[in-house]
Amino acid sequence: MSPTRAAPTAPRPGPAAGPGTDPQRRPSAWRDRWYRFDVRYLPYLLIAPFFLLFAVFGLFPIVFNGIVALRTWRLDDPTLDGWAGGENFSRLLGDGDFWNALYNTFGIFLLSTVPQLLLALVVASLLNRKLRAQTWFRVGVLLPYITPVTASTLIFTVVFARDTGIANWALSLLGIGETEPIDWRASKWASWIAIATMVNWKWIGYNALLYLAAMQSIPRDVYEAAAVDGAGPWRQLWRITVPMIRPVVIFTVVLSTIGGLQLFTEPMLFEPNSAAATGGADGEWQTIAQLIYKVGWRDLNLGYAAAMSWALFLVILIVAAVNALITNRLGGGKR
Repeated sequence: MSPTRAAPTAPRPGPAAGPGTDPQRRPSAWRDRWYRFDVRYLPYLLIAPFFLLFAVFGLFPIVFNGIVALRTWRLDDPTLDGWAGGENFSRLLGDGDFWNALYNTFGIFLLSTVPQLLLALVVASLLNRKLRAQTWFRVGVLLPYITPVTASTLIFTVVFARDTGIANWALSLLGIGETEPIDWRASKWASWIAIATMVNWKWIGYNALLYLAAMQSIPRDVYEAAAVDGAGPWRQLWRITVPMIRPVVIFTVVLSTIGGLQLFTEPMLFEPNSAAATGGADGEWQTIAQLIYKVGWRDLNLGYAAAMSWALFLVILIVAAVNALITNRLGGGKR
């Protein structure tokens, strides 16, 4: 009798595959996870600090200021608190100080912004030509911009002094104010011109370099063709250069509008007693920014000051939009 053959037994299942059992697939799995993290989440993680800082120092103050503008909030009397609604805004319509400050702001804004941008265009056009020591001239026009505004304003207060100022001495050489020196702090127009001079001195060079950078991209062949047709430098500037750098012109117009309507440091330091923030004895040069500071931090009426700041924001928005529209239309019409 032949021996009975034993039936073959199935192989026993081994232990379940766990982490680390496949050394060839583990690095690949980690690379896949890191790639997904790098593509999906890392960009948001890198830009998160900006949004956090903007939310804390940008968005929250705006929202909180809007709430304060709708409340009665006085620091000198904590009992005067509560919801005011539109009372602070309606009060602006009959506030003579607000309209005087708005009038001063627009006056200084026009005397500073318009000459500033026109002179910047002329300076940029001159710097765009072949000059000796060209780099030194370009750096020189930027020196007023890098000078601290406080230092330059304090110097200009000496320049525009009534009896010992250089401005009156220079005008006397031209026969102006020989008998009676100009008191730059006694009237609106004199104070406006003095403050506008400070602003123009600081910002003409900055805007000129912006225009110069844009002019560098204009092909020389365009100017050569215009010269052959008989166009002089002045005509080339307004018929060729300005239309071709229109985006930069619009940018400087909007930027100058925002800065000009928020003017604070120059008129503040032009006053002998800057802590008063009255802009002269009768508010000759008091701007909206000065009035907001005075109402909020001297009169301690934060609710009304917040309403003024929102009114200023609305004015800036409207004027900047109108200026950009007019500049765009004028630039397009010269093509």
